[in-house]
Amino acid sequence: MPEPERRRPVRWRPWLRALHRDIGYVAVGLTFVYALSGLAVNHIADWDPNFDNYEARHQVAVPLPEDDRAAADEVLAELSIQNPPTEVYRSDARELSILLDGSTLHVDLDSGVVLEDGQRPRLLLRVANWLHLNRGKKAWTYIADGYAVFLLFLAASGLFMLPGRKGLVGRGGVLVLLGVAVPVLYVTLSGGP
Repeated sequence: MPEPERRRPVRWRPWLRALHRDIGYVAVGLTFVYALSGLAVNHIADWDPNFDNYEARHQVAVPLPEDDRAAADEVLAELSIQNPPTEVYRSDARELSILLDGSTLHVDLDSGVVLEDGQRPRLLLRVANWLHLNRGKKAWTYIADGYAVFLLFLAASGLFMLPGRKGLVGRGGVLVLLGVAVPVLYVTLSGGP
């Protein structure tokens, strides 16, 4: 009697690796956005991740007109600032404040010294933070949810990539437990919720 043919086991790991690799490539761009933004907003007490604050000192010719609006127009013209002010007012008898979009000019009417303080947007980081904090709402929620599903798939499929001692039943399992222990210990030791 002929021996029955043995069924060859289904080789699913190569398919899993290919899918893991391709989804990982798709997730790379979003991972950079979320990782950079996450680092930035984690340290919001130390710096403003959306804006770069600056100060500058300028000098304009004196005397300036006594009329506040005329003095402001002359200062702006001399500093080659095209944007109209949002507000002009006297901070005290000899200081004129000119509010612009993103900056304020403090003009000493006696000396002509202009102290400027303002903010410049951190272009790429500000956009990353906007996305990370889901300021775009509806449409971005679907993208963020899809990204979360990709991350869950990458984490779960990564558990089964390698068989044996280097996989989940060996070294991999120990590392997974270590990864789970970090948030559990932090919440336990910090007296979290």
